[in-house]
Amino acid sequence: MQYSDQDIDELRTRNLLFMAFYFSAIVMLSICFYALYISAEEYLNTHRIIIGEVLSSTEFPFQGSPKLVTYLMIASVLSWFCITRLGSDKIRTIATPIKSILQLVILAIMVIALYEFIYNFNIWNSFITQNIIKGKYNLDSLSVPYPHPKTPWNIIFAAKMTFAAFLISSHGLYIISKTNKG
Repeated sequence: MQYSDQDIDELRTRNLLFMAFYFSAIVMLSICFYALYISAEEYLNTHRIIIGEVLSSTEFPFQGSPKLVTYLMIASVLSWFCITRLGSDKIRTIATPIKSILQLVILAIMVIALYEFIYNFNIWNSFITQNIIKGKYNLDSLSVPYPHPKTPWNIIFAAKMTFAAFLISSHGLYIISKTNKG
């Protein structure tokens, strides 16, 4: 059987998307397992945990490199993009009423993610300004005792991951809305 150049290009694109997805999924899982291990170890020693602090303070692969939370953010957006490209044919087969419900749910998630990102980013900026005025420049360990005082969140982790959630939900809304037109 002879394949056309277009079929070969589509197959290469699918293979590339699969490889990118699996790579980013492995990166996400590795980062999450590492963070869980270090956080559990820290909790057993101090009986305290700050959500995302390990990811916001660990530079990889060497000192001066990006933080693990940055890699996690990029890998999550990349894997979402790959999955939506690979599953675009399946999205077209969803019934219109179900698509409308999905649009509403995704829109709600997008609005919440945008609000949380703006909130976290503003708090992060406030802490940065406050610490610079005090002469402190270690900004990786900033945390907020929200939503629960006993389990604070690292503000850098919260800002970056809510930004990723906003990007993913925005892209999801775009994809599901685009299929209604065609």
